[in-house]
Amino acid sequence: MTAPTAPSLPFPVFQVSQKVEHYLLYDINIITWLRKNHNILGVLIGTLPQIPQQNVFLGLPLELQPEEARLLVERSLAYIVNDLDWHMQDLASKVVEQKEAIKADLREQGARVAKDFESNKKSRTQKALKRIQAKSGSTVGQRSIPSPALEEAEDTSEETLFGESLTRETTVTPSPEPCQAAGPECKPWTVTPTTSYPLLSPPANIDSPGLPKVNPSSYALFKHLHSLGYFLSPGIRFGCQFSVYPGDPLRFHSHFLTMSADWDEEIDLLDLVGGGRLGTGVKKGWLVGGVEQKGEEGEGGKDSGGRRKGARMTGPE
Repeated sequence: MTAPTAPSLPFPVFQVSQKVEHYLLYDINIITWLRKNHNILGVLIGTLPQIPQQNVFLGLPLELQPEEARLLVERSLAYIVNDLDWHMQDLASKVVEQKEAIKADLREQGARVAKDFESNKKSRTQKALKRIQAKSGSTVGQRSIPSPALEEAEDTSEETLFGESLTRETTVTPSPEPCQAAGPECKPWTVTPTTSYPLLSPPANIDSPGLPKVNPSSYALFKHLHSLGYFLSPGIRFGCQFSVYPGDPLRFHSHFLTMSADWDEEIDLLDLVGGGRLGTGVKKGWLVGGVEQKGEEGEGGKDSGGRRKGARMTGPE
């Protein structure tokens, strides 16, 4: 991974729902910087407008786990912004001329993209025609191949099972360039920006909704493992809370499947057995962790009842 540029701190994390809190990042530079320097993974959830049903190769935005968002806020790396309120306030303050200017800029970008696409398409057509001429001796079916002003060229040779080439006799009719057929200019493509910053100013660090809500036991486990240098991703694929990686998941397999529990929480023995067998089946360790509450003086601070607390985890021997 190339070294990303450090963003200006703190940066905004966008909260997009009030009832079920979701925390999103839209800036690829921030996402790359967090992954490389702070072991923050998140989950990519964006799809392409043309194929929204695909769910394999996802892109921006990146959704943070509540534990990840809270950790960033506590370390003063980020602050929470209500996405809807920010958009409504800033859009209300913009005049018509500003909105038309950003629309014109997007149309200009789309026109450049369409022009580049047509230029590349024409280049591919010329290469395909040269390849056809080389194979057929500059003739196909006793007819000359027209000039490379075709919309798209197809290879007229078919490969047999034994690697021999069979030439089809076809009649190729010249057709006008796509841009010329549609008019003097190509129809501009639709460009969807990944951030609102070209139109809206970055949100200020005011009226923050506060710290993200998390489960105390799961956050304590997440924070402890993260402080040891592990990468943590959602563990729903393996039926646990977190999948724990010793390094970047692009380079390492996870070592542990983790589950958090309160100190006085009763854990069904069948859950432990099932978790252990699940971990063994996928070649990982099953790790249970929580916050230990001590009655005597020891590590950690005091809880609400005046008892001491310390981190403790139970895993495979």
